[in-house]
Amino acid sequence: MEKRICILYTGGTIGMVPTPRGYAPRPGYLGPLLAAMPELKGPEAPAWDLVEMDPLLDSSNIAVGEWNAIGRAIFERYDDYDGFVVLHGTDTMAYTAGALSFMLENLQKPVVLTGSQIPLCRLRSDGRENLITSLLIAAQGRAAEVCLYFGGKLLRGCRAVKRSADGLQAFFSPNYPPLALAGVNIRYDAAALRRPAPQGPAALAPFDNVPIGVLKVFPGIQFDLFEPIMTRRLRGIVLETFGAGNIPDEQGALPPLIQKAWQNGAVLTVCSQCFEGGVLLGEYAASAALTAAGAVSGGDMTTEAAVAKLYYLFSKGLDAAAVKEKMGENLRGERSDSLT
Repeated sequence: MEKRICILYTGGTIGMVPTPRGYAPRPGYLGPLLAAMPELKGPEAPAWDLVEMDPLLDSSNIAVGEWNAIGRAIFERYDDYDGFVVLHGTDTMAYTAGALSFMLENLQKPVVLTGSQIPLCRLRSDGRENLITSLLIAAQGRAAEVCLYFGGKLLRGCRAVKRSADGLQAFFSPNYPPLALAGVNIRYDAAALRRPAPQGPAALAPFDNVPIGVLKVFPGIQFDLFEPIMTRRLRGIVLETFGAGNIPDEQGALPPLIQKAWQNGAVLTVCSQCFEGGVLLGEYAASAALTAAGAVSGGDMTTEAAVAKLYYLFSKGLDAAAVKEKMGENLRGERSDSLT
């Protein structure tokens, strides 16, 4: 039976056209362009349908509401297609990949996010290869999870990070191997594809617009400036620390803020500013106070995955203690079990 793939176009560089104000998506433009591509009509290509989101957005404007709309568009068509390709802008693609990884529960079909650094309307566009290979990966069905394909590499969605503003290999997965490499053939890594098994039928878990913040530690930071936000307004906080979870002492200003935030129902997750490796709270004295104050180690999770996971868990109605416990667990392959 011929495989059928749904291409969901959200906006982004791949389908943009020049305008007097710079590149921007144009409704109705991408469909005829794809229909005219001979590669998408050949015998090797799966059947496909294009669904265009309304409105089309530059990915810098995508937030929780748009994540829910993308997830809903996939879930409503879940039984009609063998897989999905989401065309998305690169700026926040890793955030959306993380969000969909948690939002689409018990997923058993490929959802592949891709896009381009150069629009399809340009001669040197990288979008053609990214799109064609994403379609083939979605049709092959081996990576039955949320993935991100770009520049010859298929990455786990909740492990991907954008590392280049203008390079054609713009994404990488610093603490997890690629799920597949696309050269002459598409070569899958069977061991990397293993992840927590689905626990039931596919389901959609939309996100609430939970107040979540990210705070990056830097030399000379004055933690007291963030006290009103951390302790009164936020429910989820991702703290990007030095190295393996270290913070400047700053007269011991941060631990009391974390403790107060925890008492007010907020969960603080510690991630590392380093791409490789992860957080080991207590490994150094400079991080021990974080655990004592109530913070949870993010292990080797990316900030993108940690943000999405906090949205997901709080939107499930869990209290702070349950969210904290789940942040330390591996739910979608987003963190290594050895770093807890």
